[in-house]
Amino acid sequence: MEKVIEVKNLNFGYDENLILKDINFVIEKGDYVGIIGENGSGKSTLIKLLLNINSPLSGEINILGENIKSFNRWSKIGYVSQKANSFNKSFPATVEEIVEANLFSSIGMFKFPNKDHKKLVYEALDVVGLKDYGKRLIGNLSGGQQQRVFIARTLVNKPSIMVLDEPTVGIDAKSEEAVYCLLARLNKELGITIVMITHDIGAVTVHANKIFCISSGKLISHDPSIKLSSKEVSNLYGYGVNLHVHD
Repeated sequence: MEKVIEVKNLNFGYDENLILKDINFVIEKGDYVGIIGENGSGKSTLIKLLLNINSPLSGEINILGENIKSFNRWSKIGYVSQKANSFNKSFPATVEEIVEANLFSSIGMFKFPNKDHKKLVYEALDVVGLKDYGKRLIGNLSGGQQQRVFIARTLVNKPSIMVLDEPTVGIDAKSEEAVYCLLARLNKELGITIVMITHDIGAVTVHANKIFCISSGKLISHDPSIKLSSKEVSNLYGYGVNLHVHD
């Protein structure tokens, strides 16, 4: 299989305090990777390193076959953050405008989108089930709908990899399941590689084909076909955890 992300001997920290220690892993084209671990374990730090927001102290990161230091095809890497939990509902923008904003590099500075740009926007909204919501204000949508808009915003550039940082935080259980099912469909039908931080271990064991567990600065790869026990998860998180796996 084609390697789309490869991390070798990665170390990162501040003031000699290592947060991530000797991290090694490979993500292949078409993988669905769930990243789990307690708060402060370094999950979001790892994502920032993969997005070149932070630079490692040592080690190597390769994205789509290129060293991250020279990689410049960032439109192929989609990023979805915890928007639904922190979005300013009074922001006066339509769904169409939110998605369209991610085409700024092809539209150009101080220029208006053309019909081809509009087509891309509504194709992306159609994929997430919001094709008829383009003219609605983003602040009038539910948290789950907002998060699907931000997924569409990423899809408009037809990414090869989608990176998500706890995309279901702050939304209701029904919307959570809709987001997980949408991501599974993007992975299976469109072949998009998914890399997602989540605390929902039950969901990730259902949908992911790889699980990365981060604890004490170390990364351990786990096969989701081998079910994690409550004891294993409790050891990972440092406190008692009861598992409830989704159907």
